[in-house]
Amino acid sequence: MLLQAAQGRRGPATVYGTDYPTPDGTCIRDYIHVEDLVAAHILAMEALRPGDARVYNLGIGRGYSVREGAGFGVRVTGIEIPVQYGPRRPGDPAVLCADPARAQRGARLAPALHRA
Repeated sequence: MLLQAAQGRRGPATVYGTDYPTPDGTCIRDYIHVEDLVAAHILAMEALRPGDARVYNLGIGRGYSVREGAGFGVRVTGIEIPVQYGPRRPGDPAVLCADPARAQRGARLAPALHRA
């Protein structure tokens, strides 16, 4: 959405909530590149055997605020990204980060998780 807003293909990106108990007041999330997420899912499916059930958290294990994410977009594109601020969304936690330790212990999954 940030990149679409930078390109003028949509209106301003909305940041929901600026009063969370975080350093800049916006939510903190553990962002993972979609290609890394896909690679980890493929590796997990290849490792499964009939009757297996495994649960992994995928992420980098630390978060970035929504405001930081918008700042990354500006640095990468060199374009000021239009952002508007709205109220909190019901149920949004202040911080939401994965604990990828279990996935990192799985030798076949670890390489996909360290690219982030």
